[in-house]
Amino acid sequence: MPVKELNAKGLKCPQPQLKMTILISKMKPGEVIEVVADCDTFEDDVRKWCTRNQKALLWMRQEKDGAKRCQVRV
Repeated sequence: MPVKELNAKGLKCPQPQLKMTILISKMKPGEVIEVVADCDTFEDDVRKWCTRNQKALLWMRQEKDGAKRCQVRV
């Protein structure tokens, strides 16, 4: 199953989560979205967003350029 990608670099809270919500609304259950963002609060925001929206955060990692990258299962 292909992973859908979202580059949210340069966007500030809450824009990355809003973009995630829009993309996920077009996805089927079980599909995975991979998001990269450089907002300071991105990791905490995504964790809360996943809990609120009952989505599974598969992993979160720090990129070399300071951004965070994560995968979420819809």
